[in-house]
Amino acid sequence: MANRFIMTAFGKDRPGIVADVTSLLYENSCNLEETTMTMLADEFTLSLLFSCPQGDIEEQLTRECRRLERDKAISAFVRPLEDRRKIETGGFYKCVLHIEGLDQAGIVYKTSQFLADRGINIVDLKSAVIESPGSGAAIYVMDIHILAPDSIPFEQMDESLSTVADELNVDITASR
Repeated sequence: MANRFIMTAFGKDRPGIVADVTSLLYENSCNLEETTMTMLADEFTLSLLFSCPQGDIEEQLTRECRRLERDKAISAFVRPLEDRRKIETGGFYKCVLHIEGLDQAGIVYKTSQFLADRGINIVDLKSAVIESPGSGAAIYVMDIHILAPDSIPFEQMDESLSTVADELNVDITASR
């Protein structure tokens, strides 16, 4: 069985940053399984799930991360994972929440806390601040993919989200 790791890395955006990070994985015979890579402000960020052949590779990967920092100005961190556990999706349904409103502090926190308090799991979250075409106001837009327990019917969850929407003065729509 291969060793599995998660790496997070970020650095000033420039051509070659993805190649710089993934080259150290390739050179150590690691295999990328899943990735998320995106630009935040002028920083390029990478989240990588990968596996490596058996052996004590963690120390080598840590040295390679320090080399990336020194030679390429890329901050990178590696963490080993335990054996993959089976994620049970029985008893849950998938849903996507779309949130939109004037940008303000607390939108992510209050929404995620509302979901956590009800045992609703966030599996993906993407957000951005965009400029309103008419007024130029900063609009916060967020899409959250969730797994909600069957014990909370979709209609009930959708209706209860109105308390968060009202508190934040944002629009929240749920779709299956």
